[in-house]
Amino acid sequence: MTFANVITKEEIRRMPRERFEGKIVVVETAEKLNEAIAYLSACKEIGFDTETRPSFSKKTHYKMSLLQFSDNDKCFLIRLNKFDKMPVELEDFLKNDSIRKIGLSLRDDFHGLHFVTRVSPDNVVDLQKYVKQFGIEEMSLQKIYAILFGKKISKRERLTNWDSERLTEAQKMYAAIDAWACLRIYQYLEGNR
Repeated sequence: MTFANVITKEEIRRMPRERFEGKIVVVETAEKLNEAIAYLSACKEIGFDTETRPSFSKKTHYKMSLLQFSDNDKCFLIRLNKFDKMPVELEDFLKNDSIRKIGLSLRDDFHGLHFVTRVSPDNVVDLQKYVKQFGIEEMSLQKIYAILFGKKISKRERLTNWDSERLTEAQKMYAAIDAWACLRIYQYLEGNR
């Protein structure tokens, strides 16, 4: 199967907006984290993404606020800013090589992770490299998703405060879609080899 290799912002603008219809679980406690890891450990592959509070100054940097993991039905938003340090259980999960973790621009995510843990995730697929074998030249999640599914992913919440006391519904949806869309792209392309 062949796919368009590029898409314009104008084409995306005319597309309907995508929504994640699964369950979104916000994880802020050790108990919820253990439940999330138990659920995710039964998956063969998951979508993966991170969020960090934006800095509008070159001198100010923030630690990673959020780790997102999603299967097709459920997305876990793990609020790292609610934990004193990176939980060992989460480090073990990241190192678990029996679970494929699919993300986009993982170099940036791993760079952010480096400030909260020495662990590097195992068994990862970076969609920016992966989609090239299908002739897709675009590198952004929004554009790759639009090429494959004809829907747009809103990026409106990207520069919001991910360290706020409570995440808004719009932030939760944005974060869930980013992780879930990575998995959906991978599964779709694998199914169309």
